[in-house]
Amino acid sequence: MSHVQAAGLPLAGLTAWQALVTVAGVAAGERVLIQAAAGGVGHLAVQIAKAHGAYVIATASGAKHGFVRGLGADEVIDYKNAEVSSQVRDVDVLLATIAGQVRDLAEVMVPGGRVVALNGADADTVQWAAQNGLRADFMLVEPDRADLEALTALAEEGRITVHIDRTFPLDQVIDAHRLGEAGRTTGKIVLIA
Repeated sequence: MSHVQAAGLPLAGLTAWQALVTVAGVAAGERVLIQAAAGGVGHLAVQIAKAHGAYVIATASGAKHGFVRGLGADEVIDYKNAEVSSQVRDVDVLLATIAGQVRDLAEVMVPGGRVVALNGADADTVQWAAQNGLRADFMLVEPDRADLEALTALAEEGRITVHIDRTFPLDQVIDAHRLGEAGRTTGKIVLIA
């Protein structure tokens, strides 16, 4: 792993790890739906879920399907050309990285399925999901040495890798932020001092 890849691992990697492992408790054989699977958190979440033996269903634009399959996704849905809820069923774990879609995707979940939302805009929807038979949580990443060591071990074993979409010098932080806000990156954006 290069220094740039190592710089891209902690925040996105811990977010994916804590959502899938700590909060959802993903297990081998479970069906996991990961939104925005080509993005910074999503591309690591696919690899973490696969490392835990899950069957991964991912959403990504059509142009990124090959990338996401290369990460290990078992199925990839083009969210631009099909309603995701019409393409999948019997999901055990939903990693909701895109705000405002939990209600629509609740119908694809198994009874008692787990929803982990990463966007604060979904706080009310998480409560609704919990009242409608799902285990639902909103989470924010926390610094955790043991989790970071677990990620490091997966990286050392070659089971996860960080894809770098683009690097920016620190004085171009505004441009980096704009690219991230556009939501069209493949992997991580890294600032270099």
